[in-house]
Amino acid sequence: MRNLPLIQMPPPSSPAIERGNSMLGGVRRLVDHFVPEEVLSEPSRYPMFATFVLLHLLGPLLGHSVVVFLYQASHEITWVFWTIEALICFFWLMPALVKRTGGLILPAMLSVQALVTLSLFGSFFYGGISSPFLPWLLIALLLGFFYLAEHARFVLTGVAFQLAVFSAAHFLTGQFPDLVPLQSMWLANLLSILSALIYVTLLALYYESVMRDSSALQEAAIVQRRQTEELREAMRQAEKASAQKSIFLAKMNHELRTPLNAVIGYSEMLRDDLEDRPGSEEKVADLDRINAAGRHLNALVSEVLDLSRIESDDLHLDNHEIDLHDLVGDAVATVEPLINVHGNRLVLQMSQDPGTIVADPLKLRQSLLNLLSNAAKFTSKGVITLTVMRRQTDGGDVIMIEVRDTGIGISREGLKKLFRSFSQAEADTANRFGGTGLGLALTRRFCQAMGGSIDVESEVGVGTSFKIEIPALPRRGADAATAEMRA
Repeated sequence: MRNLPLIQMPPPSSPAIERGNSMLGGVRRLVDHFVPEEVLSEPSRYPMFATFVLLHLLGPLLGHSVVVFLYQASHEITWVFWTIEALICFFWLMPALVKRTGGLILPAMLSVQALVTLSLFGSFFYGGISSPFLPWLLIALLLGFFYLAEHARFVLTGVAFQLAVFSAAHFLTGQFPDLVPLQSMWLANLLSILSALIYVTLLALYYESVMRDSSALQEAAIVQRRQTEELREAMRQAEKASAQKSIFLAKMNHELRTPLNAVIGYSEMLRDDLEDRPGSEEKVADLDRINAAGRHLNALVSEVLDLSRIESDDLHLDNHEIDLHDLVGDAVATVEPLINVHGNRLVLQMSQDPGTIVADPLKLRQSLLNLLSNAAKFTSKGVITLTVMRRQTDGGDVIMIEVRDTGIGISREGLKKLFRSFSQAEADTANRFGGTGLGLALTRRFCQAMGGSIDVESEVGVGTSFKIEIPALPRRGADAATAEMRA
């Protein structure tokens, strides 16, 4: 048994495929040349315009297959032949008319009526009801309903008028002229049927693509509607959860602060009573620890409430004119015991009269305390430098507060999550040093609310520098900046 030779398919980059792709690209460019500019960028309208142009570029070529046969089969070339030739060539004008008018209504109406005229005129002179032109009457009606569905009445009126003229002409003459013998028309009928089949196939392919796109759009609309409902439900749940959180925080504020304030107050009273009594040093130390623990828990409650207000867009600034010298001195006095506990030394770099700033004193003080306490917590037997200075800019005076330490430093990965709520720079920070991870997150939000910013530079094993810059006078748009950063 002989081995049959295998059929070699051209590779994807063969010249044949490249020529085919080039040809298709040329056809596409030709079609797009006649499609109006404003339609090229509209996916919903482009297919119909492109199909209309393509059919009217190819349709006359298909029609000329019948004309060539009639030319060869006719005994004499008369005005009838040239009229049919002119009607077929007329369709080549439609793409240019589409380009000129920017729409399909007028070109489609002229095309449908011209095709009806061609079908009836050709049928009258070449074969009557057996004419190869008669099937094109059905194609004309199909095109009319396809392109002019909203103007079907005008299409049918024109077709009815031409049918009336055709019937009247047949009635007056009594018979159809026999320019070409019927027995010689079989090839023309075959060519006409094939041309009509190709024409209808192109229409069917377009209709199928339209239905596919429509189905895809319907599915997308259903999915979008479902997602919208899910988002609405999620929003309702979020609003419900937010309301419940607000109620919970209000109750927590009352239920926790009341006993905490009592613990703090009574511990201070007891300490005052025992402070001057001999042999009470141990009890005084215990009361100091109780007082410190109560104040620490009270500060945590305040941080959680502040964060909740920020997230619910309920953070309000109570701006006052603040003496920077007094503010910094108070913050240093508050955090100095924590600095001394770890054997650190505080260096203050500030002019004798740094001036004033209009800001929220509580939030600015809390921001400064957060930075100083962080530096004291993560530095042991080192130096903490607090720099406060005023500098002039085009937008007005800016207060710069920098806290620099020689502590453990922060890694690059830690810097990325440093300002996240309830997050620590390093995984083991909470276990080694404690803390909730709220201080820096609140500091950043407070600075943004006051129209300022906070930056950080750090190197592991060398130390960390936090720099706050806040305008000396409130600037417009600070709240908008806060909302943007919060989002």
